[in-house]
Amino acid sequence: MPNYRRPEVTGASIFFTVALADRGSSLLTEEIARLREAVRLTRDERPFGISAWVVLPDHLHCIWDLPTGDRDYPTRWRLIKSRFSRGLPIGARRESHAKRGERGIWQRRYWEHHLRDEADFTAHLKYCWVNPVRHGLVDRPEDWPYSSIHWR
Repeated sequence: MPNYRRPEVTGASIFFTVALADRGSSLLTEEIARLREAVRLTRDERPFGISAWVVLPDHLHCIWDLPTGDRDYPTRWRLIKSRFSRGLPIGARRESHAKRGERGIWQRRYWEHHLRDEADFTAHLKYCWVNPVRHGLVDRPEDWPYSSIHWR
């Protein structure tokens, strides 16, 4: 099993990219209420701040702000993914997913980047907001309904 090295920083702002196993799917936007509920339940149980979030059909990007003294984002992602997946029909799965009792909806891993400074934060915030335009889903970031750009 790989031994991932994660920063020991607590209370960090972290940028994430999390994707479905089927990168051609539109499950995240079709089931946006399910995703929102999974995030809400997880935040109630293990609080964290959200500085940015954008949900695209098959992946999402977000910036979380963890509480001081807390760096346990892997558990939070595990809870969000499992809560979202519960109740969805089981699709085609790789043997490795079935052996672990996984539904095979999500890619196992996600990309994380601990934001270093204000410039890094701003760049990743803009990345979240512009991503639907980059994917050809809308002409302007403000036109995408599943984005924190509407929070400002």
